Amino acid sequence: MGCLTSPLFPLVLAISASWLLSPAESATYWGDIEALKQLKNGLQNASVNPGSCVSSWDFSVDPCDGLFSETFTCGFRCDVVVSGSSRVTEITLDQAGYAGSLASSSWNLPYLETLDASNNYLSGGIPDSFSNLTRLRRLALSGNLLDGEIPSSIGFLSNLEELYLDNNNLQGTIPSSFNGLKSLKRLELQLNSLEGEIPDLGSLENLYYLDISDNAVAGGIPATLPKSLVQISMRNNSLSGGLRSESFRGLMDLQVLDLSYNGLKDSVPMVLFELPSLEQLTLSFNKFSSMEAPSYNAGSQSGLIAVDLSNNQIQGLLPWFMGVMPKLASLALENNKFTGMIPTQYALKTVFPEVGISPFGRLILSGNYLIGGIPSPLLALKQGSANVTLGDNCLFRCPLRFFFCDQQKSLDVCNRFSPFIP
Repeated sequence: MGCLTSPLFPLVLAISASWLLSPAESATYWGDIEALKQLKNGLQNASVNPGSCVSSWDFSVDPCDGLFSETFTCGFRCDVVVSGSSRVTEITLDQAGYAGSLASSSWNLPYLETLDASNNYLSGGIPDSFSNLTRLRRLALSGNLLDGEIPSSIGFLSNLEELYLDNNNLQGTIPSSFNGLKSLKRLELQLNSLEGEIPDLGSLENLYYLDISDNAVAGGIPATLPKSLVQISMRNNSLSGGLRSESFRGLMDLQVLDLSYNGLKDSVPMVLFELPSLEQLTLSFNKFSSMEAPSYNAGSQSGLIAVDLSNNQIQGLLPWFMGVMPKLASLALENNKFTGMIPTQYALKTVFPEVGISPFGRLILSGNYLIGGIPSPLLALKQGSANVTLGDNCLFRCPLRFFFCDQQKSLDVCNRFSPFIP
C-alpha cells in the first residue's frame, strides 16, 4: 500500500502511459516527410485535382500514421524497417494529370523501393538526385513530358530491376553506365528522341525485356547481348550495318526480335532461323540483300510462328526452308527481289498441311520477280481460309514495272522477262 501512495507513482504511471501510446513504431522519419513535402511542392497546384492522391496529403498530421485515413488516402506506402521508425518504401502516384517537376525534391529516401509517376504531365529533366534512391527496384516515369538527357547516375542504382522511361521527350545517348545495372530485368526507352549508339549491355545477365524502339539510335547491333533476353524491340531507329551471328547465337530464350524500319543490310544470318525459342522475327523495311539458309534439321525444328522480311532487297529464290517450319503460320516476303517459282512446299503447307503442321494462314509474296504459274494446290484454296497475296509478280505476265527494269537487276533478267510484258 505504501508504494501506491508514493509521490513517484503518478510519474511512473505517466511514463508507462506515454510508452503505451507512443507513436514511435509508426511515426514517419522526419527526412521522409520532408521529401514528400518537396515532391508535392514541385507539382503545379492547378494540376492537383480534388480526389487525387496528392490532394489528400495533409502534413498537419504524420503521413504514415494517417495513411488510408481521411488524409494521406493513397500515393505511397510505409514500412517499419529500422529503429522502429516508419520509412517511405513506395511512391505510386495516380494518373491524375499531375504537372510540374521532379527536380524540386532532394529524393533523400534511402528505403524507397518503388517510384511510379507514370502517365501524367511531369516535365523538365530526370533529377540526378535519384542516385540517392539506393534501394530502388522499380522506376517508372512512362508517359510524361520529361526531356533532357538520362542522368548517368541511374546506372549506379545496383538494385534496380525495372526501368520505364518510355513515351517522353528524352534526348542524348543511352548512358554507358547502364552496363552496371546487374539486377535489371526490364528496360523500356521507346518513343523518345535518344540518339548515339547502343552501349554494351552484355553484362546485364538478368535482362529479359529490352525496348528502345522509335528513337534515333544509330550504329550497329552490339556484338554482345544479354543471354537472358526474351524480347528485343529496336524498330524505327537509324541502325545500320549487318547482323553478326555472334550477337544472337547464345540467346536461347529469345522469343521476339523486332528490328524493322532501320537501315540494316547484307545477309539475314541463319542463326535467327535456328534459335529454338524464337517465335516472332520482324526485319521488314531494311536493306537486307540475301538470306542464309539453316540446315534441314534446324529448319524443321524451328519454333518460328511469324516471319516478316518484307520491304527489303533480298534476291535469289524463295527460301525453301520456310515451307518445312512446323509452326510457321505467317510469312511476309513482299516487295523484295525474289525470283524463280513458288516452292511446292509453300502451296502444300497452305492448303494440305501434314498432321501437326501449322498451315500458312498468311502468305504474302507480292511485289517480287516470281515466274511461272500458280502452284495447283493454291488453286484449290477455299475462300477465306488463308490470306495469300501473289500480285505484282510474273506468274502469268509481268507488271508494267518490268518494262522499265529495276536498275539493280541484271540486263539478262530484264530481257528474259520482257516478252511477257502485256
